Amino acid sequence: MAVKTLGNIPILNLETERDRWNTVYKVLSEPKPDIVPTPRKVVWKKNKSVLWFHPAPEKKYDTPIFLVYSLLNQAYILDISESGSVIGNLTKQGYDVYMFDWGSPGLEDKDLTFDNYIIDYLEVAVKRALRHSRAKEVSMVGYCIGGLLSAILTSFTDLPIKNLVLAAVPIDYSNIIMPDKWTKAIQKGTLNFDRFSDAYEVIPSEFLYAIFMALQGFNVGPKINLITRANDKEYVEKWRRMDKWMSDAVTFSGACFKQMFNELYKENKLVKGELKIGGYDVDLRKINCSVLVLTSTRDELVLESQVLPIMDLITSEDKTYQLVEAGHVSLCLTGQFAYEIAPWLSTRSN
Repeated sequence: MAVKTLGNIPILNLETERDRWNTVYKVLSEPKPDIVPTPRKVVWKKNKSVLWFHPAPEKKYDTPIFLVYSLLNQAYILDISESGSVIGNLTKQGYDVYMFDWGSPGLEDKDLTFDNYIIDYLEVAVKRALRHSRAKEVSMVGYCIGGLLSAILTSFTDLPIKNLVLAAVPIDYSNIIMPDKWTKAIQKGTLNFDRFSDAYEVIPSEFLYAIFMALQGFNVGPKINLITRANDKEYVEKWRRMDKWMSDAVTFSGACFKQMFNELYKENKLVKGELKIGGYDVDLRKINCSVLVLTSTRDELVLESQVLPIMDLITSEDKTYQLVEAGHVSLCLTGQFAYEIAPWLSTRSN
């Protein structure tokens, strides 16, 4: 739309500006939007975790998709709106989709470790999905920390994982998005979260939200974007859902929090081949199924240099690396993720 000017000075349309600020006030003061999931049913529950099944309206592929999202955020980002749903867009293309929701741990879950989450939760959930689907194999699709857990499990499980898709997955912790002083302090041990974790036992959601925002430099961009595009109804609706998800943080097991910071952030054991899970040596070189690895060009949380080392570590003959135009969250928020992985999976799912 052309902007009216007086000489070189733009003339404000007072009615448009009034509508803009009314919209901003309404969005910031009204209740958060309801999230209506793609049709689904419960397959299995364990503690706070739920395995959901989203059937394809018209099934085209024999191999179901098993989605694993991060432990640090709510999984409904994968199914946040009808048009922007990763799950919905996959089912529309003919895939049966299983999605594992970790839930939010309570105080009684303070001793849950990475070992527990991978072996007692994730591996069992995949078994349940295979039994429910009666499929011979499954495609494992992990996002962020969900991708990290998926890669670790795939490296030692006997389960028939046909395809492994890893998106924005932090593998190498020698180069992370964090202030240099924080990184050096963690690696030297002068910044230690053990006592903090022991004191809280379960890390409060407010603390994790604060860390998430701090790593993004307490980003004020979203608020500015809302003001700038307040007259775009479609954008405003996406913004409301994103805002709900951002503020809807989860809690985190204290034992898992300590393990993550000490063994990954501090000692970088996964890349060094020193990580043990449930008595298993985690060796990413044992991953030999078909693998697709994605990173996004505007990822504000996981650097491409954190992701790329896995391409050299895995021994799969069929492995693909793909760089997509998106941000860490927007890749899911818009549903784009489904269309990025579907063409690759389509030739490997029958």
